[in-house]
Amino acid sequence: MKRAVILFNLLIFSLFCHAQQNEFIIAENYFRNNEYEKAIQLYKELYNQSPYNTTYLERLITCYQETEQFTVAEDLLFQKLKEKPNLAYLHVVLGHNFERQEKIDTANKHYQLAIQSINNKANYGALIAGMFKNYSKLDLAIETFQKIMDINPKANYGFQMAQIYGEKGDFKQMFESYIDLVDKNEGYLNNVKRYAGKYLTDDSEDENNILFKKALLKRSISNPKDIWNDLLSWLFIRQKQYSKALIQSKALFARDPDNLNRINEVGKLALENKDYETAKECFDLIIENTNYPRDKFAAINNNLRIAIDTNQPDIEQRFDAIFKEYGINSKTLFTQIAYADYLTFTKNTPEEAEVILQKSLDFSNSRFIKASIKLKLGDVLVYMGKFNKALIYYSQVQTSFKNHNIGQEARFKVAQASYFKNDFKWAKAQLKVLKGSASQLIANDAANLFLTISDNEPKDSISSGLKEYAKADLLAFQNKNDKAIVVLSEIITTYRGQAIEDEALFKQAQLFIKKKLFDEAILNYAKIIALDKKGIYVDDVYYYMAELYNNELNNPEKAKEYYQKIIFDHPSSIYLVEARKKFRKLRGDDVN
Repeated sequence: MKRAVILFNLLIFSLFCHAQQNEFIIAENYFRNNEYEKAIQLYKELYNQSPYNTTYLERLITCYQETEQFTVAEDLLFQKLKEKPNLAYLHVVLGHNFERQEKIDTANKHYQLAIQSINNKANYGALIAGMFKNYSKLDLAIETFQKIMDINPKANYGFQMAQIYGEKGDFKQMFESYIDLVDKNEGYLNNVKRYAGKYLTDDSEDENNILFKKALLKRSISNPKDIWNDLLSWLFIRQKQYSKALIQSKALFARDPDNLNRINEVGKLALENKDYETAKECFDLIIENTNYPRDKFAAINNNLRIAIDTNQPDIEQRFDAIFKEYGINSKTLFTQIAYADYLTFTKNTPEEAEVILQKSLDFSNSRFIKASIKLKLGDVLVYMGKFNKALIYYSQVQTSFKNHNIGQEARFKVAQASYFKNDFKWAKAQLKVLKGSASQLIANDAANLFLTISDNEPKDSISSGLKEYAKADLLAFQNKNDKAIVVLSEIITTYRGQAIEDEALFKQAQLFIKKKLFDEAILNYAKIIALDKKGIYVDDVYYYMAELYNNELNNPEKAKEYYQKIIFDHPSSIYLVEARKKFRKLRGDDVN
């Protein structure tokens, strides 16, 4: 019998909760639709049933305020405070209620009562600060957080305070708050980088960048720590000032000779951004100081890449010197790959490269390194026009690494080689799969080549220019840019008015840029726009023209004109965000 009574009571309670939940859902719908009078009736019932539920109380008060029933809200709040004096956070709601009636002095009195209550009820402090923030009383929220930390030195609301300073637009104080956090606990470093980074740009003259740098330098003088070098290096990297980043990284290295990671990071970024002088200094430091052969040879290979990119005259002697010092063995496998690439694409001696790569396969015990060698060997064979042999090596890698990025890369190379040999059907089949690749770069390349083939495939045995275009693409792959430009000119003349024309003009413009023939590139871009102002290449053209005028031709007004065309005429373009940022920078806006 007793068990039956318990079960009956549980059933009644469950039904009551379910009914209450349904009432709350209906009330919330009224509330969201601004039907406050209807919502009041339901929230009243819910609050009477559960007088300790703060959500019901807050919603009911808000409904009274939105219907200007301020006195009713005031009476309810005073009644609640009389019943439960420890709920001092309600003074914030009362203060807001008076502020809405423009009774500012009374409102401030209640706000201060809420803050002073923290002396007796510290656990409500964060709630009170959060309520101030929700009511946009940001100074009071900061005052509350500061009071909590004064009462309890172990409490840390630095992030919350810094974010509020940011909302206020007080970026100087925000950055100082973030630096205070790191000063107290270096474990906050990555979070500080993430949050502070939202307010920084790649422009060293941006006001926020200057404020952050000043705050760091000031703290590094008053309280020297490695962490300030770390943050300064991070800032300089963001600003692409790699030589300055290296100075900070060297200071860290001087105090910790085992840590070369930051110098390596600066070197790779400098190389990527063609700051060859800084990159070489980084890699020289690594070669001289590292205890890890892998890092040493990576730095050696990066220096070789710098020598090739900058057309230094003694590249062959550099390779010879490395092989004499370290041998042709498993240690120098990546150097052998780099040498094969140089022999093929710079010296035009792919036969030598093929011999080197065939031998290097015997030195490797790593399946990943063997895969890298096979991919490079395939590239060399494609260069030589031996497509079927290249496809064997690419396919081996694709089969062995089906679910890995290197396997996806191999599949793209299979598609590309098939395209070069005019097997467009098989190329499209591979590219269709790759359009969903996990690697965004491969997916984009695959999608672009797929569209090139699909848009220009020959129909009814009538030539469309795709075979000639594939030939030009192969010549560009072989780094035979002058020959590729000639073939593309022939396509532009022969297939004028056909779909392939804008493809050929665009490809030729890219090759002109590679050869630093910027005026010729601009002319090609103008022709593409003239052909079809709504064509698939138009937003690409506007962006590349803007970049040329901005970075190469020193014509910011023209650059602004083309960035603006993307902003207003192509709002769905992948270049929109960058175009808007660069346009605002050229116009002198505060991008924050």
